Amino acid sequence: MPPIGLTAIQIRQGHPDFLDLPWNLPLAEWEGKCKRLVQVPRGLSRHEVLFVSYGKVIYALKELPPRVAKREYDVLRGLEDRELPAVVAVGLVRARTGVEGADVEGEESGILITRFLEGSLPYRTLFMNQGLERYRERLLDAMASLLVRLHLAGFYWGDCSLSNTLFRRDAGELQAYAVDAETSELHEKLSDGKRLHDLDIMEENVAGGLADLAAMVALPPSLDVFETGPNIRKRYERLWEEINKELPIAPQESYRIHERIRALNDLGFSVGEVDLVASGEGDHLRMRTIVTDRSYHRHQLHSLTGLEAEDRQATLLLNEIQELKATLTKELNRSIPLSTAAFRWLEDRFNPTAQKLQPVRDGTDMSELYCQVLEHKWFLSERAKKDVGLQPAIDDYLELRKRQKDPSIAVLLIGGPSSPTLPRPVPPISAADGKQEPAPAPEPRPVDSPSGGR
Repeated sequence: MPPIGLTAIQIRQGHPDFLDLPWNLPLAEWEGKCKRLVQVPRGLSRHEVLFVSYGKVIYALKELPPRVAKREYDVLRGLEDRELPAVVAVGLVRARTGVEGADVEGEESGILITRFLEGSLPYRTLFMNQGLERYRERLLDAMASLLVRLHLAGFYWGDCSLSNTLFRRDAGELQAYAVDAETSELHEKLSDGKRLHDLDIMEENVAGGLADLAAMVALPPSLDVFETGPNIRKRYERLWEEINKELPIAPQESYRIHERIRALNDLGFSVGEVDLVASGEGDHLRMRTIVTDRSYHRHQLHSLTGLEAEDRQATLLLNEIQELKATLTKELNRSIPLSTAAFRWLEDRFNPTAQKLQPVRDGTDMSELYCQVLEHKWFLSERAKKDVGLQPAIDDYLELRKRQKDPSIAVLLIGGPSSPTLPRPVPPISAADGKQEPAPAPEPRPVDSPSGGR
């Protein structure tokens, strides 16, 4: 017999049935009547949102009109099918709420169930928790990159804002995820009109969100209430132009095709097709690349090692595999395949390190922890003026983690002007000559501990 109040439920395989929840009550009345309720750091929402735990997995429940809940569920499934960064839709519930008892005559509501994005942070946490200062400006690049990825895939957000975005740390950077899709649409290709309208909405919403936050905490000078949205837009436009620009190719310049593909790969984008069409300039052709997603390094790492990682994590891990490949080539006096180096790296470095890091994992993604150890190793090596090696870095990292009073809150492990640096992303290719522009000087960034939730 279904629970009181429940009229329909649709749950994907691999998740609980949620039948033990008090569906006869509005979410606002669950406090004290549902033992599964948990509190996690959260952003603002115009609708009632609660979080429930089943074992180690946390789910978000959002109450909406039934038609809106169904529409958002479908859009989120579409984002998942296109492998875009967004929360995962788990289920959809219809329930009559408001009256306790067997004869339920209350109003029917829709409840969207999504899986909580582990290790993620709402933007307010980035501003209100000590130790997260260095991530605040990275929020701009994360937002711009997210919008580019979504628009390339034909996604019109319709309500892009800081509150509708979650941020997950990614080897010292931030990876942004879409959370709210009530007003969103999926298209085969997004028109320029829709795309520009989305950017207008983003600017307005970002200003509103920061204005609300400025009334609570002091914002850093670099994040002006009215300049931050336009700043995100400028970063978006630079990246969009770089991805979508066309290059003239002369008959003897076929090498530029490979250069262009490598440049986009270095930015993290996978290239699905290359179109070459007559340009009207004599023998010249115009080259247009079709970018599919920004998961190039993630796919490459997975194919080599089977590991799942975020974009920047994958880039750093691949860099270490490439370094090991160069070392082995020198030692053996012969070239070895990258797959061989990846196998050696997995067996000799990653897996043994992961085993030693288990006591401080606290639910954090292992790829992120490993990247933190690498960053700590670079700091120790800089301080010692020599390569200290991986094992001493692991030991020192674990000792620092043990001394943390509250590992569930992200705090700085190491600070000061001599903090380590990570390589910045490969700069865009100059439209004039196809050469790389000078990379900006890397910013000092201390190692931080993982977060216990968003």
